Amino acid sequence: MIRQSFRSLVTTWLTGLLALLPLVLTLALLAWIVNLLNKLVGPATVIGQLLAALGQPFASSPYLAYFVGTLVLLGSLYPLGLAVQLGLRRPLAWLLDMTLRRAPLIGNFYNIADRFVGLLDKSKNADITAMSPVWCFFGGEGAAVLALQPSSEPIELDGRPYFAVLVPTAPIPVGGGLIYVPVEWVRPADMGVDGLTSIYLSMGLTPPHQAGKAAKEPAVLTDDGKAS
Repeated sequence: MIRQSFRSLVTTWLTGLLALLPLVLTLALLAWIVNLLNKLVGPATVIGQLLAALGQPFASSPYLAYFVGTLVLLGSLYPLGLAVQLGLRRPLAWLLDMTLRRAPLIGNFYNIADRFVGLLDKSKNADITAMSPVWCFFGGEGAAVLALQPSSEPIELDGRPYFAVLVPTAPIPVGGGLIYVPVEWVRPADMGVDGLTSIYLSMGLTPPHQAGKAAKEPAVLTDDGKAS
């Protein structure tokens, strides 16, 4: 009796802990990010001193100057983004190629950072979003594979039409195996590229919504009114 009461008490306590744990982890992550930013760009760092120098003409207090300098830097990002949208991306890229990218050590770090930022920039991955998610039924009725179709135009191999499909192994950016499958094996998937990416990133834990409906072939009525 005492053992059952103890187990019930522990179970209830663990339930409360699990209910609170996501909030605790979120706050811990935010605290870690704030602490990291303070170490990287805080008032005591070199970057923080540069920001304070920007705000020095507008404030006498060091901390207020740092805050004003941060606002000045954030405000300067808007005209920079506007200039890039108006067509200055190529000149800026050429300038960086001639300076930072050619530096022996700095160039390597900049290339890594540029690739990482490129993963977050959806405009650079516009060709990926133009692909169409499809279901591939190998053998016509075999295993169903969720893939991307780069083009809706089939190609002919040995007198038979084939579609090129990409089976992802790394959704961001998309990479994987390029397979040419018969046209009749490929059927549209009722989802966008974002939905396909979420499924692969969750390793299958996120189910493909309405996948069953998309996988079924549309029924064709015969002359006698029966579905085939």
